[in-house]
Amino acid sequence: MSAAERAGRLGIGVVGAGRVGPILALALAGAGHALTGVHAVGAESRERAESLLPGVPVLDVPEVVRRSELVLFAVPGSELPGLIHGLTETGAWQLGQLVIHTAPEHGHGVFAPALAAGVIPLALHPAIPFTGTSLDLARLAGSTIAVTGPAPVLPIGQALAVEMGAEPVVVAEDDRPAYADALSAAGELSRAVVRQATEALRDLGIAHPDRIVGGLVRAAVEEGLRAAAGLAADDGS
Repeated sequence: MSAAERAGRLGIGVVGAGRVGPILALALAGAGHALTGVHAVGAESRERAESLLPGVPVLDVPEVVRRSELVLFAVPGSELPGLIHGLTETGAWQLGQLVIHTAPEHGHGVFAPALAAGVIPLALHPAIPFTGTSLDLARLAGSTIAVTGPAPVLPIGQALAVEMGAEPVVVAEDDRPAYADALSAAGELSRAVVRQATEALRDLGIAHPDRIVGGLVRAAVEEGLRAAAGLAADDGS
C-alpha cells in the first residue's frame, strides 16, 4: 500500500480534548477523514469536545484506540510515555494502526514499547499557539508542522500535515528536544517582551497599549523573519 493510499480516508480517534486535539481533529475531518471518538477528561474538556466535535462520541482511551485506524495523542509530553506503556501492557493496539502524538519534545521513539504490536509511529507538532477555538484553523493554514518518523512513514506524516493546511518540516528524531527548546524560548521571549512593553505604556497612562505594541512587534517580527530567510538563502539552505 502506498503512502497516499495509507493516508487516504481514515477513521481517526483523538486522545486529549485540550486546546490542540479537537482543532486537529476538525482539520482532518475537513480533509474527509472520519472521526471515531474522542477522549476528554474534566468538564471543560468535555464541553470543548461537544462544542467543536458535535456528534463525535466521548469514549475512554481503550475504546478510542479500538475503533480507530489512526490514533492522535494530543496530551502533554510528560504524560505520553506512561499512557503508551499502559496501552501496551493491556494489549490495546491494533496491527498496522497509525499512532501520532503532538508533543514537541518527543520523536517517534516514544512509541517504542508499542512497536512489537505492529503500530506505525509518527510525531507531528504544529508550530502555533493554540487557543482551543475554531480560530486556530486559520492559524494552521500557512503554518508549519514538524514531522518525525521512520523514513518509510514520513510521506504519510507529510501528507497529513498538508491536509491540515500546513507545511510539513522534517525534524530528525535526535533533534526533537532542541527543536522544542527553540520554540519554547521564542514563545516565552515574545510574551515577555509584549507584557513588559504594554505594562510600561499603561503606567504612562496611554490608552490601548496593546495596539501600539502589537503593531510594532508584528512589524519587527516580520522584518526579523525576512532577515532570517535571507541568511538561510545565502547559506544555500
